Amino acid sequence: MRDKIKHGQIPAQFHSGGTYFFTVTLADRRSSALVDYIGSLRAAFRLARSERPFAVDAIVILPDHLHAILTLPPGDSDFSGRWRRSKSAFTRRAVAAGAAAERNERGEYGLWQRRFWEHTVRDDGDFARHVDYIHFNPINHGIVTHVSEWPYSSFHHYVRRELLPDDWAGTVDEIGNGYGERKG
Repeated sequence: MRDKIKHGQIPAQFHSGGTYFFTVTLADRRSSALVDYIGSLRAAFRLARSERPFAVDAIVILPDHLHAILTLPPGDSDFSGRWRRSKSAFTRRAVAAGAAAERNERGEYGLWQRRFWEHTVRDDGDFARHVDYIHFNPINHGIVTHVSEWPYSSFHHYVRRELLPDDWAGTVDEIGNGYGERKG
């Protein structure tokens, strides 16, 4: 549905089921497990989506955290259950593939921070701002100098669907720090 609309234009049924922006983070912020085990993360998302459907409207995977906009089906608001399933499936797959993860006193792996940050997307402008933030995030963290250089982003999907140009947002030298939290 979102791939058939121009960037920032949201259909009238936008709030049906709810659209949310998330930040989900590994417990060890020095870890690069999300990109080191990207196949495990993709498989975990596929599993969670097959059990409890949701749309991924935009996403960026960074080494130690991810940002995503998800839309749930009408009448469904259980995003916590979807994240719980995605995180546990990723943990099992990544640990089986060799990821380092300590167990806590209850025997659970402590790969993820227990909580995540969630924001209910309110309208077209809010959606567009969060999509831009997601796609620009690898530049904010000093990982790349151009959005298109980062492979783990829905930006490439937006380009293929002609919703954004490949040179969207320019380069760090051209724009400076336009979207917040730059590290480094």
